[in-house]
Amino acid sequence: MHHYLFARTIQSILVLFGVLVLVFFMVRLTGDPAALMLSREASPEAVAAFREQMGFNRPVVVQFADFLRRAAGGDFGSSLRYRTPAFQMILERLPATLQLAGVAMLIAVGVAIPLGLIGGARPGSIWDTLARVVGLLGQSVPNFWLALIMILVFAVRLRWLPSFGRDEWRSVLMPAFVLGLAPMGQLVRLMRSAVLEIRGEDFIRTAYSKGLATHVVYQRHILRNAIMPLISVFGVQFGYLLGGSIYIETIFAWPGIGRMIAEAVAGRDFPLVQAIALFSSLVVVGLNILTDLAYALIDPRIRYGT
Repeated sequence: MHHYLFARTIQSILVLFGVLVLVFFMVRLTGDPAALMLSREASPEAVAAFREQMGFNRPVVVQFADFLRRAAGGDFGSSLRYRTPAFQMILERLPATLQLAGVAMLIAVGVAIPLGLIGGARPGSIWDTLARVVGLLGQSVPNFWLALIMILVFAVRLRWLPSFGRDEWRSVLMPAFVLGLAPMGQLVRLMRSAVLEIRGEDFIRTAYSKGLATHVVYQRHILRNAIMPLISVFGVQFGYLLGGSIYIETIFAWPGIGRMIAEAVAGRDFPLVQAIALFSSLVVVGLNILTDLAYALIDPRIRYGT
C-alpha cells in the first residue's frame, strides 16, 4: 500500500504539472488581456505600462517559471479584473459548487441504485424498461437544452421553482437535477448490468439453496457486489460535477466555480484561470486516489502492493 501511494503521488505531481503547462500556454493563445482590461481609446504608452505592470512584457518562459515559483509557495496570483487573490476567490465560490455537486450526486445515486437494482432483478418488467430509458436519456440528452426546457416549464409556466440564483433550498433543485442526469444515466446502466450478471453466479444459487429469502439475498449478496463497480464511477463523476458545471452554473446564474471560470476565460483573466485549473486538477486527482483506497477497504481481495 505504501508503495502504491508513493507511485500515485509521483504520478499525480506529473499530471498536475502537465495541466499547469497546458493551461498556462493555452490561455495566452486567447489574446492580449490588455485589449479587454483597457479601453479602446487607451494610448500605446498606457497599454505598454499595463503590460509591464502585470509582467506580460516578459518572455513567456520567464512568466511560467515565476508562476511555478509562486505557486509552490501557495501564491497563485491575483485576478486581473477583481484585484483579489485568485485562491481566495475560489474558496469563496467553493461552497456553492459543493452544494450543487453534492445535491446532484445525491439525486443521481438516489434514483440510479434502486432503479438499477429493481430493473436488473426483474428483466423485461416495466421497471427494467424505465431503467433503460433513464440510462439512455442520461447519456444522450444535452444538459444545457434540458436546463432551458426546465426553466421554461417549471419557472416560467408553472412558477414552481426559481429560475436563477442561490437564495433558497428550491433554487438548487433544477440545476442539481440537470447536472445529475448524466451520472444518473451511467450509474443506473452499470447497476442494472451488474445485477443481471451477479444474480446468475454460483454463490447466489447457493444462497437460495440455503433457504435465504429473496430480499436477504439481494441485500447481503447482490447489492453489496453490484455496488463495487459504481465506486470508481462515483469518484470520477463527482470530480466531473465539480469541474464540469460551467454551462449549468451559467444558465442558472449559480454563483459557483463553474460560472467563475467561464467569466475568467471570457475576460482573459490568466491568474484566475490557472488557479481554477490547478484546484480542479487537485480535486480530481485526490478523488481518484480516495476511490482506489475505498476499493481496497471495501473489497479485501484487492491489494495494491506493499
